[in-house]
Amino acid sequence: MAGYNEIRGLRVKYLSADPSNLEDGQVWYNSTTGNLRVQGIGVAAWSSGSNMSQTRANTSGAGTQTAGLAIGGYTGVSTNTTGITEEYNGSGWASGGTLNVAAFAKGSSGTQTAALDFGGGPPDKATTESYDGSSWTEVNDLGTARRDTCGTGTQTASLCIAGTGGPTLTEEFDGTNWTAGGALNTGRPKSGGAGIGLQTAALLAGGAPYQVNVEAYNGSTWSEGPNLNNAHDGVGSSGNQTSAIIFAGYVPGGASNNTENWDGTSWTNGVDYPTSTYELGSGNGTSGSSSALGFGGNGNTSATNEYNFSTSTVTAAAWASGGNIGTARRALWGAGTQTAGLIFGGYIGAPVSADTEEYNGTSWSEQNNLNTAGYHIAGTGTQTAALAFARGASAPLFPLTEEYNGTSWSEQNDMGTGRYIAAGFGIQTAAVAVGGGPSNGTATEHYDGTSWTASNSYPTAMYAMGACGTQTAGLGCGGFRPSPTNAISDITGEYDGTNWTTGGSMVQAINGGFASGSQTDAVFFGGANPSITNNSAVYDGTSWVTSASLATARNSLGGSSTSGASALAAGGGVGGSPGNSNSTEEFTGKTTAVNSANNISTS
Repeated sequence: MAGYNEIRGLRVKYLSADPSNLEDGQVWYNSTTGNLRVQGIGVAAWSSGSNMSQTRANTSGAGTQTAGLAIGGYTGVSTNTTGITEEYNGSGWASGGTLNVAAFAKGSSGTQTAALDFGGGPPDKATTESYDGSSWTEVNDLGTARRDTCGTGTQTASLCIAGTGGPTLTEEFDGTNWTAGGALNTGRPKSGGAGIGLQTAALLAGGAPYQVNVEAYNGSTWSEGPNLNNAHDGVGSSGNQTSAIIFAGYVPGGASNNTENWDGTSWTNGVDYPTSTYELGSGNGTSGSSSALGFGGNGNTSATNEYNFSTSTVTAAAWASGGNIGTARRALWGAGTQTAGLIFGGYIGAPVSADTEEYNGTSWSEQNNLNTAGYHIAGTGTQTAALAFARGASAPLFPLTEEYNGTSWSEQNDMGTGRYIAAGFGIQTAAVAVGGGPSNGTATEHYDGTSWTASNSYPTAMYAMGACGTQTAGLGCGGFRPSPTNAISDITGEYDGTNWTTGGSMVQAINGGFASGSQTDAVFFGGANPSITNNSAVYDGTSWVTSASLATARNSLGGSSTSGASALAAGGGVGGSPGNSNSTEEFTGKTTAVNSANNISTS
């Protein structure tokens, strides 16, 4: 049989470690692992990202897949314009600065920390705003007011192309002023096309009404290029003049999910966008067609999708159904992990619950009850060493403490003060209770396995917050600020074992949710603001970003407490009467698996 060197004219390299700077199709033998290996070929795929915090359409975008911007747009109907900006970090969305002039159908360019946004409506606007990564500043206006325009380039070297006020008009921005550029050969009164590349090397692909036309710009004049395979307007895009991608859009007959790739010579049909939509936003990065970001779209969706041409497999964060709890309830608490979880107490109507259930990663089983039933209860710990404390939403407010050993609960020394809707974190022998009502919203107490002692106060009076972490590195998030404020909170508190400091603000103000994980890797899910929500968000020790949504919107729920990457949500309130859920959901964070080098087998 012919050897590899006879087939390829090359010998297989014998190496002690996998080489760097691999090329697709490269073959070598790894003597350390004893494997014959081959560098895999890249695969194109779209995957779901975390939703934006606000549904919207006809938003503009800038940046890249790992540092994107969603700017303005409209919610519900086109008269509901918004100036909200959201920032994407490759995992989720966080709140950014608000536009000074709310509008939709705008043009945009630049990066997440240096963006430009211009035009829009209604009515047609010439407004131009510059973004520095935190706030928007108005700069010199466009020469011609217009909407349904498109943009590309950088913050200091942008193009504004076509639109209602000038179907063939191009304007160039130099960081200070707009001046007239070369005219398009084919006008687009409602552009809806893809502006791609730089001010001196750009493409305009597609546009209204239903264009297949593509033109290239050299910094002074436009010239006709190879047409698209499909007529598009209202598309998303990414890339540059020699490597680009466009996706979705409006075609004769309705919304499209078509994707086309540009290699500098021709357009080819690619992997379909996950949904048919148009008037979506995109991270208009100029690095090439290997990655892209699409978000929002008609129907006012908050969906986000990521495109990768890669040898790695990207799996989005997601919630999946788990086994139902035995007794549907809300105002419960939870402890443990996703595969060894514990829930206890809660409200089932009448009487109040003392039920305890354990989760093995598949199903729940009934265990010995709490000694004293209670709801709006708090706790922490593991499945075999848990702590329950602070229960009741009306008199009497029990300061009771109980410890669980994996079989039964036992009464322990009381807390310093009775309270309700408090939060807890830590382990059974080093726990923290924080917040609660009706008048103990800043109170913090430590439990050492025997007794409680007072610690320094939380920054703001709060109850119905989420909490997780350890006694020396804890996290408090969201909640409700009682009278005289009477408002849902977006405050994050970080605890060092002695003092609380304020961390990054949550994506949205929320109360009644549950938190799991650590101070630098947490997930918060469920809650209300004021309606019950299925939102979730993750925290990295600095900032919150949106994450995958729960299948069931709920508040006052329980869950696992120790892992941000694999949390558990159980029970909760879903509205109505009695309005209690028995569903369980399991969270898995976003992962990227590198499969670029594969072993060669004979099977």
